[in-house]
Amino acid sequence: MNELKLRDDILDELAYEPIVDPAHIGVAVDHDVVTLTGHVGSYAQKLAALSAVRRVKGVHGIADEIEVRYSSDETTSDDEIAKRAINVLSWDSVVPGNAIQVTVRNGLVTLTGKVNWYYQKSSAERDIRRLSGVRSVVNNIEIEPHAKPDNVKKKIEAALKRHAEIEAKDIRVTVRDDDEVLLEGKVRNWDEKFAVENAAWSAPGVKNVKDQLTIGS
Repeated sequence: MNELKLRDDILDELAYEPIVDPAHIGVAVDHDVVTLTGHVGSYAQKLAALSAVRRVKGVHGIADEIEVRYSSDETTSDDEIAKRAINVLSWDSVVPGNAIQVTVRNGLVTLTGKVNWYYQKSSAERDIRRLSGVRSVVNNIEIEPHAKPDNVKKKIEAALKRHAEIEAKDIRVTVRDDDEVLLEGKVRNWDEKFAVENAAWSAPGVKNVKDQLTIGS
C-alpha cells in the first residue's frame, strides 16, 4: 500500500475514534510499520489510539512513542494511585485475593505476583489501565498453573482449527519444556494474532507464550 495513503487512513481512523484527540499525535509510515509520536491526556487515550491504528488495513507493525501527559490539576499522587489500584484489584472476582503486588513511581504502575491463568494476569492489567493518573503499566505477574502440562501442542492446534477467525494452516506451534509455547507463522490481521495468542494461553499448564507471528497482507 502507498505510504501516503496508509498515513491518511490512519489519521482518519484516529479522528474517527471518539476517545482520542489526535491533535497532538504524530504519524510516520515506513513501508508497513507505523511510528506514533506526541502526547495524549490519559493512558486510556493512548491505548485507544493504538487500537485504532491496528484496525487500519495495511498496518503490520507499530512503534509506540506516545507520551501520557496529565494536566497539573489532574495529577494524582503515587500513593493515591497505589491505594486505588489495590482497591480495584480486590473488587475483581477474577483476580485471586492478595495475589498481586502493586508498585507505583511517577505514574508508572508495576504489577508483580503469581496467578494460575493468563486471563487473571490480563484482567489485573485491564483494571489498572482504567485508573486516572496512570501513565503506563508494566505487567510482571508470573503464571504458575495448577494443572500439569499434557499434550499441550495437540490441544492448542485443535483449538486453532476450531476457531472461525483463525487460518490455522499458516501457524506453527512449538512447545518447549512442556510449558512454554512458541508461535510462528503468518496471520491476516491483528485480531487473528491476538486470537491465536489467547488460544495458546488457554491450554492447561502453559506458563509462557512467545508470539513471533507476523501479519501478512
